[in-house]
Amino acid sequence: MAVYHAGSRAVQDRVGVREQADHVGRSVGQGIREVAAAFLELQPLLVAGAADPATGRVWASPLTGTPGFVRATGPRRISVAGGWLPADPLATAFATPGTPVGTIALDPRTRRRMRLNGRLDPTARGFAVEADQVFANCPKYLQRRQGYEVVADRRRGSAVHGGELTPAQAEFITAADTFFLASVHGGGADVSHRGGNPGFVQACSPGELSWPDYPGNSMFLTLGNLAADPRAGLLFLDWTTGTALQLTGEAHTDFGPDRRVRFTVREVVETPSALPLRWSAPEYSPANPDPAH
Repeated sequence: MAVYHAGSRAVQDRVGVREQADHVGRSVGQGIREVAAAFLELQPLLVAGAADPATGRVWASPLTGTPGFVRATGPRRISVAGGWLPADPLATAFATPGTPVGTIALDPRTRRRMRLNGRLDPTARGFAVEADQVFANCPKYLQRRQGYEVVADRRRGSAVHGGELTPAQAEFITAADTFFLASVHGGGADVSHRGGNPGFVQACSPGELSWPDYPGNSMFLTLGNLAADPRAGLLFLDWTTGTALQLTGEAHTDFGPDRRVRFTVREVVETPSALPLRWSAPEYSPANPDPAH
C-alpha cells in the first residue's frame, strides 16, 4: 500500500514539502517491531477511528483496558480485547469484517505515540487489525502526564446525544489541550493527535469548531484525507474525570499564512465518566505555540 494518496500529495505540493514528505514516509512500514509491540502492551488506552458502516459518519472512539488488552499477535497484526463504550458510535464497525480502521496508542508518560492503520477482523474477545501502515510520531505538541490511576468505583453515565454543542461542551473543548482526529480516504482510515495549550481549539458557534494546523512531520496524512473526503470524527477526553466527548461532521482546511481547520458539527455524543482512568495534571509541551498569537 502506498504511503500517500492523491489528497496528501496535493497538500504536500501546495505547501511545498513533497521532498521532505518522501523522506519521512520511509519510516512507514507494515510490520510491528519488537519495540512497538512492547510499547503497545504497556498502554491502558487506544483510540480507534472509522466510518460507521450504517451511517457513513466518521467517529473517533476511546478503548480502555488493563495493559495488555492491546497486543501484537503477529508480524502485522494486533488484537484488542474489547474496551469500547457500551453505546459507542463505532460498535457496528468493530463487529464488521473488513472495516478500514485507524488506531493510535499515545502514552502521555513518555510522550510517545504509535499509529497503526489497517483492516478490522472481529474476534470472540474484540477485534484484530491487519496492518497496512505502522509508524511512530515525534513528541511535538504532546503534553506529559506523569501517571494515572484506575478509579475502580467510577460509575459511567448514560450517553447524551445532540446535534450541536451545549455551552458546557463548548467550554470543555476550549479548555482542552489534546484531542484526536479520525479521517478516512478511499483506501483506509487514520487517527491522529492534535495538541496545544488550552484555547488552541475554538468553539466558533454551537455548530462549528476551528483550530490551527501547527507545523508537523510534513506527511499531511490527515489534511490529505480531508482534502479527499471531508468526513471526520473528533474525540475530546477529560483526563481527570474520564468524560468522553465525541463529535462527527466535516472538516475543511483554510490555507494561508495561518493554516486552520474548520469543523462543522453534525452529531455529538457525550459520555460522563466514560473511562476509568484518572491522569495527573499536564506538563505542556515546550513546542506548543501561544494560542493567542
